[in-house]
Amino acid sequence: MKKNLITLAIQSAIIGGTTLLAPQAIAEEEQSINRVVQESKTTENKDALTQDDDVEKITVTGSRLRRDSFSVATPLVTVSKEAILDTGLGSLSEVLVDEVPAISESSSNMNTQSSVSATGLSTVNLRNLGTDRTLTLIDGRRVVSNSYSGNYVSLSTIPTGMVEKVEVITGGASAAYGSDAIAGVVNIITQQNKEGFEFQVRGGETPEGGGREFTIDADYGTEFADGRGYMFVSSTWDRQFGIDVSDRDRSAVESSYDYNTSELCNEMNTVDGDQCMRDITKADWRERSDGTKGGVFEERSSFADGGFFYTADGLQTGWTEERDGINPYQWDKIKTPNDRLATAVKVDYELTDDITGSFQVQYSNNESVNVKSPEDEYEGAYVPIIDPETGELGRVRPGYISTDNPFAPAIIADNAGSSISWDRRFYEVGNVTTDNERETVRTWAGLQGTMFDGDWDWDLSVGYGKFEQNQRRLNELNTVRVSQALDSEYADDGVTIQCADEDARAAGCVPLNIFGEGSITPDMADWIRATPTIDTEIEQTNILGFIAGDLFDMPAGPVAAVFGAEYRKDKQTVSTDEGHQYGGITFNLVPSFTGDVDVYEAFAEFAFPLLKNKTFAKSLDAETSVRVADYSHEGIDLMSSYKLGLTWQPVEGYMIRGNFARAQRAPNITELLSPPRGDYDTYTDICDGTSATSTEAGHDNCRLEPGIAAQIAADPDFIFEDDNNGYGPGAGNENLKEETADTYTLGITMSPSFIDNFNIAIDYYNITVEDAISEIGNEELLAECYDSSIGFGDSNPFCADITRDDEGQIIEMLQRQINVGELKTSGYDIAIQYSLDLNDYGRLAFKGDMTHVIEHSESFEGNDGLVELDNNGQLDTGIFEDRASASLTWYKDGWRVRWSTKYKGPVVDAHDRVDDYKELFAENDANCAAGNEDCIENPETPKYLYYGSFIKHNVSVSYAFDFNKTEIRLFGGANNVFDNKGPFIPRTGDNYERGIGNYDSKYEGGVGRFVYLGTEVKF
Repeated sequence: MKKNLITLAIQSAIIGGTTLLAPQAIAEEEQSINRVVQESKTTENKDALTQDDDVEKITVTGSRLRRDSFSVATPLVTVSKEAILDTGLGSLSEVLVDEVPAISESSSNMNTQSSVSATGLSTVNLRNLGTDRTLTLIDGRRVVSNSYSGNYVSLSTIPTGMVEKVEVITGGASAAYGSDAIAGVVNIITQQNKEGFEFQVRGGETPEGGGREFTIDADYGTEFADGRGYMFVSSTWDRQFGIDVSDRDRSAVESSYDYNTSELCNEMNTVDGDQCMRDITKADWRERSDGTKGGVFEERSSFADGGFFYTADGLQTGWTEERDGINPYQWDKIKTPNDRLATAVKVDYELTDDITGSFQVQYSNNESVNVKSPEDEYEGAYVPIIDPETGELGRVRPGYISTDNPFAPAIIADNAGSSISWDRRFYEVGNVTTDNERETVRTWAGLQGTMFDGDWDWDLSVGYGKFEQNQRRLNELNTVRVSQALDSEYADDGVTIQCADEDARAAGCVPLNIFGEGSITPDMADWIRATPTIDTEIEQTNILGFIAGDLFDMPAGPVAAVFGAEYRKDKQTVSTDEGHQYGGITFNLVPSFTGDVDVYEAFAEFAFPLLKNKTFAKSLDAETSVRVADYSHEGIDLMSSYKLGLTWQPVEGYMIRGNFARAQRAPNITELLSPPRGDYDTYTDICDGTSATSTEAGHDNCRLEPGIAAQIAADPDFIFEDDNNGYGPGAGNENLKEETADTYTLGITMSPSFIDNFNIAIDYYNITVEDAISEIGNEELLAECYDSSIGFGDSNPFCADITRDDEGQIIEMLQRQINVGELKTSGYDIAIQYSLDLNDYGRLAFKGDMTHVIEHSESFEGNDGLVELDNNGQLDTGIFEDRASASLTWYKDGWRVRWSTKYKGPVVDAHDRVDDYKELFAENDANCAAGNEDCIENPETPKYLYYGSFIKHNVSVSYAFDFNKTEIRLFGGANNVFDNKGPFIPRTGDNYERGIGNYDSKYEGGVGRFVYLGTEVKF
């Protein structure tokens, strides 16, 4: 059926123009490659294209201008349906991370195992600028978010068969699409004219164990009403079974790494404490927990060489944690299981010869269940609690057990002093389980037509989306009730055991016995069990209208223009239960809140052909766009974004392009309005080790902390030991303003006439984000409060976000969103593409893409001036200086064989660690030069600091044939053929980047080799 130009403008991509012009062009099907390359080689053919009135003008992502495929100024990469299928992956986000070097992992089921809000999400991140700065579209339209944390569109909500291709612009595109497009746009183009029925089944797993996946895709497209209507239906059911740490041998290795700064050797924890790794074997390594099934008591007691503990054989003495404890990471997931069902229907209908109606609805249901360890608690395990009347933050702990406790064995009570210390894992309560169910509905309806005698097109559409998330956290502990239940006594009859607190008894308190395996009865478990819930609802309404056409003619051609307006309303509600709102449980504080935002926008775009067929100016074109946006929040000014792009083709086959974009992002609802919501971080208190005479950085101010000062006054030999609970809630900020980015790109594309079917593109990019919305890291926050020229206390604004208890321990580090300063990144992209006809032996197509990061940094204004942080080449931030992907595909008859490879360059764990060890080695060199006895000859280079490059290879094979009027394609392959699981990254220790199962998700998380088979049937 005939398609309206506006529909094509929204839904189409350049099939061949990107081959010549895009900086990272990825091949479409080989037939399209050959056709377009030949067209671009021949001047006469190109002139015919540009002069033919019947040529269909389409639009690429980043603009709504109607142009032919040879007038694109914006850097663009296209991932075809064929490339998606050949990866053998069931996750579209994983496909994009594999295929496009500029895209990094964001939220996935390999890095959100412990996340409150992100478990089950599948999102992408352009230029490592964050998911909030990467705008994900479907057919050029904004869609509802899948997380209250920000504008996170989960790619797993889209049926696989619905995807025709994916276009990615890696530069500011706010002028075309509005806020959130600072890093660029990922535009998912859906099927528009596919006919017939298609059914695909795919299954795979890792030979080492785990990682099983199974997918069923079914779709159907047809015309109706004598070709005036078109309908397409698509559904996907995908199950990923996940990977347990027990599925990998490396995960069985217990690792707790340290570097001995006195002996300058690498250490691992052992039964006998930290020892230099050169003196032990891997079998000696230990990382155990005292959270055992039966409990450990008086662990620090001198009695029986370390205290009491229970095993299946009863009470034992002589506890040694690294010998008798358990591996606390045995319940971890390398890859979290996930189920998804996604279905969609789209209908286009020509109401008249000039007006077409369109409608689309998508539904998805995603469920992710993550089973973790039973909760491990001890007497001093503080959790935050908020007074519901005053709102005052405090903390509560389970507390010590009285020696008079009726359940306490006499031998423990008699040797415990005034009270009994304890540590126990609550197996009887059950494994802590995060059950996340996400449901998304997205709909669009619109009309498209022509005006002014068909010279202009118009489009008017309405979109609505609703997302709901229901999260249940099973088998947490109510710490208040644990404390009440541990405080038990005999009743007046001398036999009955009851809770000592009268109010607790009235509420149904059940006395708790934690002495021994299985000692907690079902009634006890029910009393202390907490099942907190988070329910999220997000709605988005969008009205979009625009017209597109040619304004007037210039000597070099017509001036194309677009004028449009858009209205958007976003609303979200987060509802939590009492345990989340007021705390007192072994989980995060997540208060309920509601917020909304209205946005009114107007935009315009223009394309000017400046020169054509002149000497050293085969063509010279300019395009510009502007958008203004009025947000309902008072703190956000009238936002304006604009872009100017130039393309210059001096001679046939060579083009120079430049682009400048001013892009803006408004803070989202959570960044603006969220009250402090729970999160736990790992950090070391700068005050650790503070004593009356300590001289470390910040300790002078640490001694001014009332809790620390009081203990030093009571005991001159007191040394403060950090026992923070890691509680670092994130919080919104109503005073936020928009962030503004300037993006520059400059590139050249070449298709030399002396090499047939060869294309190369090189593009430089530079993005600077001013007033970037972010939070200050824990270490930086502590340093600004305690180790700066600004005095400690109320005069120092950084100290206001740090809360300590009466003993000086940090009970909260508030991570408030602020306009911190500047975020910068620059680099260049290289793309190479080559097609070779082998005649009787088929065809070969090569594609290579590379991204090199020159700079990736962030800065904020501290008390003593600008604080700059270098994130480039650091595993802790996930930014690799060099990333590349390449593929070679062979076609012959029905055969298609593809070999692809992915490369990540070397990185360091963290630049801070490198600086620390360089300073340490310099001191040692000075000692050695001076003949000092402290000199260490041949000091060891720290391990887990420098990581080499990572290379992965994939192979896929498919064969298509016809059978009884049915097209059948059989396919299979292996990803990560050589089973490269990346470097060993310890689970705990001095290293900044910690590896689940001693793997890291930035190296694909220990999945390793993955093999798959499938079949596709079309009729």
